[in-house]
Amino acid sequence: MTRSISVTDFRNLVATGKQIELIDVRTSVEFREVRVDFARNEPLDRLDPKKILTARNGAANEPLYVICRSGARGKQACEKLVAAGLTHVINIEGGTMACAAAGIPVVRGKKTIPLHCQVQIITGLLVTLGSILAVSFNPYWISIPILMGAGLMFSGITNTCAMGTGLARMPWNQCKDASCSA
Repeated sequence: MTRSISVTDFRNLVATGKQIELIDVRTSVEFREVRVDFARNEPLDRLDPKKILTARNGAANEPLYVICRSGARGKQACEKLVAAGLTHVINIEGGTMACAAAGIPVVRGKKTIPLHCQVQIITGLLVTLGSILAVSFNPYWISIPILMGAGLMFSGITNTCAMGTGLARMPWNQCKDASCSA
């Protein structure tokens, strides 16, 4: 079971000045745009629990906090980390956006189109295109909007997004400069 902490409790923890280990599981481009100032980037699509466990060395009993944009990917990452044997993993409810709104110090960089918006743009484009093609040329084109709808239902039921995972690996969602690491 994944543990979580409210953004208010996390803000209070940050205010104590205690050393906090925080990994941000968003894409490197999302991380570059805005991040909690002491977070380090470990994108969900490349998350290696064994590497994290090894890197924690003597701090295995200390809490490991996980954050994403709004909480869903953070929860997935926590489940993956717990399944690999990490025991004290905590998801931050509301993610980076809630932290910024709560006054937790963040670093802001170059703005990009968020991953969830990219998914919505492509889904909308394919539904519209498939519908136009089905009405104008051949009814078999209706299969595109049907597949998009089925994909959205699957994503909602499983709290995963295959299109988002694929888009996260695209070159425009990669960052190779120093602004993407902390």
